[in-house]
Amino acid sequence: MNITGSIIEGFITGAGLIIAIGAQNAYVLRQGILGQHRALLAWICSLSDAFLITLGISGMGFVFTAHPAFTTWAANAGALYLLWFAFRSFRSAIKGETMDMNDSDGHIGLKKTVITILALTFLNPHVYLDTVVMLGAFGAARPPELRLFFGLGAVAASFAWFFSLAYSGRILEPLFRKQIAWSVLDTCIGFVMVYIAFRLFLFGAGTS
Repeated sequence: MNITGSIIEGFITGAGLIIAIGAQNAYVLRQGILGQHRALLAWICSLSDAFLITLGISGMGFVFTAHPAFTTWAANAGALYLLWFAFRSFRSAIKGETMDMNDSDGHIGLKKTVITILALTFLNPHVYLDTVVMLGAFGAARPPELRLFFGLGAVAASFAWFFSLAYSGRILEPLFRKQIAWSVLDTCIGFVMVYIAFRLFLFGAGTS
């Protein structure tokens, strides 16, 4: 396989693993709709994936397969955080507050935004499984001279996805000026968080 083929393969493989309904994606979409810190969130998520994919291709995926106790701890910690996030989402849905995109009172601070997206990224063991373990294994299976290009393709998929997700919120802004739309979105996000937390608890139990 040539360089171009490796990049394309990395892009397709990366997209297949990264593009999924998850806590990280849900938060980026929500902030994108609000028009808050879109570029920052896209950069943090994309660069985090790039870092983890690089670790995986360089051979660091063995940490998760060789240390099940660490993986169990990470899974349980991530699940607890997601349950807390789900609680906040359900509470917001019940309150039924309308979030005006032009209202500064609804603005979420930069520090809180960064802390939240980093937690949703690095406290979720599935992120490591998708990037470090899975993509790392796929990349490591390629000839040494093509691993870099496979990784570049996977990283490109992450950048394309998160920037598209963050800025697609502009299209949805008119819809989310209505209270019911936010209640539905927050409810859906809450159920997504609970589902992922449940899977993480099961994953942690399976590795212990």
